[in-house]
Amino acid sequence: MADPTTYTASSPLKGVQVEALVVMKITKHSSQTFPTIATGALVGMDVNGILEVTNCFPFPTVDVPSQDGHQDTSNLAAAAPRAKANVAYQAEMIKHMRDVNVDANNVGWYMSTNMGNFVNLNTIENQFFYQRDINERTVALVYDVNRSSQGSLSLHAFRLSPQFMSSYRENKFTTESLQKSGLRYQDILVELPLTIHNSHLLTSLLHQLPTPPPSEELKFPADLADLKSDRLTKQPPFDPNYDALDLSIDPFLEKTCDLLLESIEAHHTELNNHQYYQRSLGREQAKITAWQQKRKAENAARVAAKQTPLPEDEWQRLFKLPTEPSRLESLLNSRQVEQYARQVDGFTPAVSGKMFAVKSNLLPGEGA
Repeated sequence: MADPTTYTASSPLKGVQVEALVVMKITKHSSQTFPTIATGALVGMDVNGILEVTNCFPFPTVDVPSQDGHQDTSNLAAAAPRAKANVAYQAEMIKHMRDVNVDANNVGWYMSTNMGNFVNLNTIENQFFYQRDINERTVALVYDVNRSSQGSLSLHAFRLSPQFMSSYRENKFTTESLQKSGLRYQDILVELPLTIHNSHLLTSLLHQLPTPPPSEELKFPADLADLKSDRLTKQPPFDPNYDALDLSIDPFLEKTCDLLLESIEAHHTELNNHQYYQRSLGREQAKITAWQQKRKAENAARVAAKQTPLPEDEWQRLFKLPTEPSRLESLLNSRQVEQYARQVDGFTPAVSGKMFAVKSNLLPGEGA
C-alpha cells in the first residue's frame, strides 16, 4: 500500500481530524498545568489532504537558570516546542512509537490558552519552527481551558499562511515591505476545519449513555423497517438544561471584553510609537534638506569664485535617519483584537436576546 503522504504532499491541507483520545489527553494536560501554558507534540498522518491526529504527548518543563534567581515559567512553557532539549525528547518519543508500530509522523503541536489569548510572538515562532524545519504540513491545536470549562469545547487548528511565512523568513515588516506584499493581520493565521473522530464502539457507547437501562424484557424487531428505525430518537437524548434561562451576563463575556479593551490599548500604543518614528524621521529629513540647500548655495558661490565645490553627499555621514520599528507587533495585536471580537460576537446573540426578552421586567418604565 502506498504511503498517503507521497501523493498528497503537493495538495493543500483541507482539514484536521483529531481522535477523541487526543482531545482527552490535551484536556487533561491543560487542566493540570492551568494557569501555566501546556504544550505538547502531535503525531498522526496525512491522508488525502486531511491531517489525522492519532496521538500526542506533552513536553517536559525546561528548567533554565536565570541570573537573578527568578524565571518566567509562562514564557518557558510557551517556548517549549522549539527548545533544543524538547526537540531531542520529541525525536526520541517518536522513535519509541515507531518501534511499537504506532503512527509516528510529526503533524504539529498543541498548546493551551486562557480566554483566547494566544496570538503572540511565542505562538508564531513555534509554528514557524515547525513549518520550516520539521514538516511543512503541520498544524497548531489551540485549546482554551477557560472557555471549555463553561461547557463548550474550544479547540481550533491553525497554520501560518504562505504569505506570512515568506515575510517572517525575510524579517521584513516595514511599512514599505507590507505595502508591496499586501500582508494584512488577517493573513497571519489560517484556521482549518476541525472534526473529532470517535471509534464505532465509542459512538455506540455515547448513543447509549442518555438512555437508562431497560427494566423489562426487550422486544425483538418484527421486520426490517423496525430494525432500521432508531428507538433512541423517541426519547430525549439529554436531560433538560435550564442554564439558558439564567439572566446574568456570562463572566467569560465580561472578561473577554476587558481583554479586548487591553488589546486595543496595546494597539494604540504601537500606533503612537510608529507616529513618533514618523515625526523623528520628518525632523531629520527636514534637517537634511536644509543642509543640502545650504551646501548647494555654498557650491554655487565657490564655482563663481572658481573654487573646487564641496561634496554634496556628506550629509550621509553627518545625519543618521531613525530606524523604522517592526510592524509585526502591531499585526499581532490587530489579529488578537480580531480573536477577542469573534469571541464576543459568539456570546452577544444569546445574551442580547435574553436582555430584550426581559426588558419590560428590568426597566418597567421603558417596557413596550
